[in-house]
Amino acid sequence: MFLGLDGFRNGWVAVRIDGECRAIEFRPDVAGALAAPFVRAAIDIPIGMRDDGARACDLLARDRLAPHRSRVFTGARRWLWEDYTDPDQANAEASRRGQTRASRQLWHLGRKIMEVDAFVRGHRELDIREAHPEMVFLRLHGAPQPGALMRLLRRQRRDLLFADGFHDIDEWVSRARIGTGAKADDVLDACAVALAARDCAGCVPEGDPPCDAHGLPMQIWF
Repeated sequence: MFLGLDGFRNGWVAVRIDGECRAIEFRPDVAGALAAPFVRAAIDIPIGMRDDGARACDLLARDRLAPHRSRVFTGARRWLWEDYTDPDQANAEASRRGQTRASRQLWHLGRKIMEVDAFVRGHRELDIREAHPEMVFLRLHGAPQPGALMRLLRRQRRDLLFADGFHDIDEWVSRARIGTGAKADDVLDACAVALAARDCAGCVPEGDPPCDAHGLPMQIWF
């Protein structure tokens, strides 16, 4: 069984691929989303962090998605959320260290980044990889130019997933909208990274990745 996870306001969208079977769950925490046995899981969240926030995998992913590089958030650092509860104070410290400041989007992902970081560090026996849905859609679309990916409408992304066996995707999106707090894009992205878990068609950087101070690989799969 292969799992794809994407975070949303109230928790995690977890999509399961088991042979021809596809299923979806909405879980409040990552431990619950990863509770069932699986061969490999992929998560749309940074795994592995440097103290300066600079990761080669982020830069390589941004290059692949050019000219829409901002789709890849950069600068995740454990100390941002371990030492600070206020983003302005954290960014003041980043400036003092000569580092890039954290965007508000990245800052608000902090709780989920740290949740995944703690889980992965505590479950090293599991195959859990970082993936990026935009890069998966690029692969599925077969776009000759990376920028062509971003012209895909939500309906086109849905069609790519439907063609790959997600025949209940419309019902899943409807379920997400009723009472979960998840959005259509959260469901589509979870499906995409589930395909990255199952297929693992490529990664940046290729080969053996650099690891952070805790031994976590810094590599993005698609």
